[in-house]
Amino acid sequence: MTGDFRFGVNMVVPDSRAAWVEKCRKVEDFGYDVLSAADHLGMAPPFPALVLAGEVTSRVKLNTFVLNAPFYNPVLLARDVTGTDQFTDGRLELGLGAGYVKEEFEAAGMPFPSARERVDHLERTITELKRLYADPEHKPGPVRPEGPPLLLAGRGDRSLTLAAEHADIIGFTGTAKSPDGGAPAPASAEDIEERVKFVRSKLGGRQVEFNLLCHFVHITDDRASALEELGKLTRGMLSVDQLAELPTALIGSPAAVAEQLHAHRERFGLTYYTVLEQNMEQFAPVLEALR
Repeated sequence: MTGDFRFGVNMVVPDSRAAWVEKCRKVEDFGYDVLSAADHLGMAPPFPALVLAGEVTSRVKLNTFVLNAPFYNPVLLARDVTGTDQFTDGRLELGLGAGYVKEEFEAAGMPFPSARERVDHLERTITELKRLYADPEHKPGPVRPEGPPLLLAGRGDRSLTLAAEHADIIGFTGTAKSPDGGAPAPASAEDIEERVKFVRSKLGGRQVEFNLLCHFVHITDDRASALEELGKLTRGMLSVDQLAELPTALIGSPAAVAEQLHAHRERFGLTYYTVLEQNMEQFAPVLEALR
């Protein structure tokens, strides 16, 4: 853990066994706290990928970031969760979400449920997992009686209300409201702040960790130019001034980004950041700056 923060890498590129092992070891060697496996078609299967990661690392937590819950039968999922928890000596963090990529449901030959139906399934999944964790007859059992730490990610009122009730870690998507099944767009800092305040109003005093996926990482001494390039990449959806205050866009020198992280912690309460695999090497100097 780096100061008051945790940092994870979301692995999104499937690879050979040797290449996967090498990447996993890099995550730990760079000083990250969490190694995550995404859950999308065309990527590595999350649970086998994490078991292999656990075999070749010794310290990092191992996280599903995040499972598309409607793809899974909750009872069968419980077996995979508790088995992976056992095989990784309790290093598993379970990340769940309601799913949002319509094309993946179609590719799997599954109907694309409504947002309400997907969140209904997520809620049933949480309830069933908790029931099975507590059942002494359920084998394999979890390492801890309450099961692995739960990360719930989402944006809507209902999914975030579920997270406030059940999650140990709440993952904010950093995306704006969009048509169901449509392509996500970046949320403004004000939008993210509003979602954080909504969650805080639902927590009832419970202490949880706030996570954010950082979509944009650019370690550079020319922050102004990098922000202009990001403005072009996002097709002008947000102004350069708006981009400059986004917690999902960590841009600048390692020292400057470290300062941004402290500022975002004060404003949003964010202490757990996840970067994408392609950014893990360039972001590593920020970990050093924070130390």
